[in-house]
Amino acid sequence: MAANIITLGRIFLTLPVILLFQGGFALRIMAVFLTILIIYLDSLDGIVARKLGVASDFGALFDITGDRIVEHIFWIFFTAMGMVSMWVPIIFISRSFLVDSLRTVAYTKEGKTPFGEKTMMHSRFTTFLTASRFSRAVYGGSKVTAFVLLGIILIFQIGSESFLAWFPDNFLENLKLITGVIVWIVVAMNLIRGLPVLWDGRFYLFEKQFPRALKDAI
Repeated sequence: MAANIITLGRIFLTLPVILLFQGGFALRIMAVFLTILIIYLDSLDGIVARKLGVASDFGALFDITGDRIVEHIFWIFFTAMGMVSMWVPIIFISRSFLVDSLRTVAYTKEGKTPFGEKTMMHSRFTTFLTASRFSRAVYGGSKVTAFVLLGIILIFQIGSESFLAWFPDNFLENLKLITGVIVWIVVAMNLIRGLPVLWDGRFYLFEKQFPRALKDAI
C-alpha cells in the first residue's frame, strides 16, 4: 500500500513540476530539483515494498504504469516547448503500447511478470537487458540526466544577464548539443530494452500460429 502511494505521489507531483517549468527563474530551478525527486521516488517505491514485505505482481505492474505516465508527460512537455523532436514521444509512446500490451497478456494468461522470479523473459540475456537492476538503474539515470539538462536549458532561457555572465558565451549552445545527444541515447536505450520483450513475447503476438505444445517446446 505504501509503495503504491509513493507511485501515485510521483505521478501527481509531475503535473505541478510541468507548471513550475513554465514559471519564473526560481520556479524553474525548483522544478529541476523536483524532477530529480520524482525519478528517485521511482526506485524508492520498490525499496519500500521489499522492506515491508508487500511486494506484489500488481505493485510491479503499477510501478511500470507510473513510469510510463511520468516519462510521457515530460517528453510531451519538452516537445511542446520546442526542445525535443516530435519523434521522441512518438517512439516512446508507441514502444510503451507494444511492450506493455505483451506484458499484460503474459500476466493475464500465464501469470508472468515483467521482472522478478516469474518474469516473462526466456533467457538470461533478455532478462539482463530488460529486468536486471543494473539495466533499470542505468536507464533511469539516463532519463533523469536528460530531463534535468532540459530543465537547466529552460532556466538559462530566462536567466538574468548577471546570471548568464558567469558562463562562457557558447555554454548554452554546447549544453543544448550535449543534451540532444543524451536524449537520443535514452531513445536508443528505450528501444534496445523493448526489443527483447517483443522477441520473447512473439508467441503472444502470433498465438494462433503457435499451438501451446510448440510454445512449451520452444
